[in-house]
Amino acid sequence: SHGRMWGTPGPAVRSIRPYPTSQQYLYAMKEDLAEWLKELYDLDIEVGTFVEVLETGAVLCSHANNVTQVAGEFARTYPEVARHLHLPTACVTCNLTAQPGTFQARDNVSNFIQWCRKEMDIKDVLMFETEDLVLRKNEKNFVLCLLELARRASRFGVRAPTLVQMEEEIEEELRQELDLPPTDTLLPRPPRKPRDLNNLDRCTCPVQFPMIKISEGKYRVGDSDTLIFVRILREHVMVRVGGGWDTLEPYLDKHAPCRCTS
Repeated sequence: SHGRMWGTPGPAVRSIRPYPTSQQYLYAMKEDLAEWLKELYDLDIEVGTFVEVLETGAVLCSHANNVTQVAGEFARTYPEVARHLHLPTACVTCNLTAQPGTFQARDNVSNFIQWCRKEMDIKDVLMFETEDLVLRKNEKNFVLCLLELARRASRFGVRAPTLVQMEEEIEEELRQELDLPPTDTLLPRPPRKPRDLNNLDRCTCPVQFPMIKISEGKYRVGDSDTLIFVRILREHVMVRVGGGWDTLEPYLDKHAPCRCTS
């Protein structure tokens, strides 16, 4: 069941879990990617087993081959557009029975990394090394690479994780605000049902930290002209500023007077 199905929002908002703030964003991304892979390939994977399921590289290589297959279908259906996109054409050799930590697992992960670089044109700054995954040296780099791959693959019809869908919605909103022409979205997507954002505009600062609501999920913050977009991702309140994401708690810790200790 690869391809053109788009994710649905998760279950109702539970209380926001108190993760250490540096870990919170990574956790939210892993949770989103795990749910996405589970739906895409009917995998037994969740946030707690995320690295375990992926560290042999077998799922990653199968995913790469699926992405290449969808790209081929896209190129046949939309040849004109395909000429302007960097589409993958080569598949990855893969040992599906590789065990964790073995040379075969390293080979799989290494092949996937080469494919991301060469076939998907992912820049080094968003790449990870084999050891980052196999020896769990840097989970964050691995997660960021998977997200970037998902962004690129969504352009030609691979279903995207919720976080990427949110990015696309926000980019569209910004384009409309700046009167820019829409991007060539050939693949119509059913609208995501946004989650309720009540209780976000409360602040306990003696001098109020203004969060001016401009429209649903869009705020102007403090006394600057900074626009932030707020979205609910499962039980995380995600804040998009500029080109990046943060979770709400660390964002307020950095910017709201009642939280700032510096």
